[in-house]
Amino acid sequence: MAEKDAGSRVRDALRIDGELPDPGSTPVGPGKKPKALAKLESAGTRLSALQEALYAEGVGGGQRRVLLVLQGMDTSGKGGTVSHVLGLVNPMGVRYAGFKQPTAAERRHHYLWRIRKQLPAPGQIGVFDRSHYEDILVPRVSGLLTAAERRRRYAELVAFEEDLAGAGTTVVKVFLHISPEEQLKRLKARLETPEKYWKYNPGDLEARAHWPAYQEAYADIFKRTSTAGAPWYAVPADHKWYRNWAVAELLIETLAELGPEFPEPGYDVDAELKKLKGVGAPG
Repeated sequence: MAEKDAGSRVRDALRIDGELPDPGSTPVGPGKKPKALAKLESAGTRLSALQEALYAEGVGGGQRRVLLVLQGMDTSGKGGTVSHVLGLVNPMGVRYAGFKQPTAAERRHHYLWRIRKQLPAPGQIGVFDRSHYEDILVPRVSGLLTAAERRRRYAELVAFEEDLAGAGTTVVKVFLHISPEEQLKRLKARLETPEKYWKYNPGDLEARAHWPAYQEAYADIFKRTSTAGAPWYAVPADHKWYRNWAVAELLIETLAELGPEFPEPGYDVDAELKKLKGVGAPG
């Protein structure tokens, strides 16, 4: 299979503006695993350089940062994406947060309270493994939110992300799109491999039983909260190698557009070099 439209922008190809792509497809970029792995290695070099510039910009007083939001059904690869994509960059410039069911203490606050506490600092790439969208998704499927309450939360989330943008945060929202057939294979693999037992959660089967309801909820989320400043992207996730490459490229395109720059030194470089020439060995 030839590589598809290699010169096109990945963000344009994966932005959700209607029907989702087939979970097993490769809409743009490499169509085979060997090429995708080679391209991911190359992407790592570019991503690392851009992230270093962003981090240095933050150290120098810049306020810009990036927040990667990862959503998807169980086994879609949120953790794997963090490992294989963010593992390509310096961990000093990454802030990771995984959001599970709210604790009793967290429930005493507004649902965005715990989210705000985990936002990236200037110069960082923040990663949300699940996110503020869980506070619409799960309650909706569980029947705990009325239609009016959902509309209020949609408006709150759009306003929240607009506030983030105003403060210098670029939000990249990614839906890892897995098929129910592939999910079943991955759940089975977790039960057949002792080293993967820890990944299995019996509650995953309960969520799977509500698959159509979750897909309907996600479709509504995309429709209501995809904006010009913070659109949703659908990354086909049946092939892990394609998922990792696509998310890396989404981040690269986002950072390249931001164009982070290393700050100017707050000292005279030539003068410091002259000082070093006169410095002898210690002792």
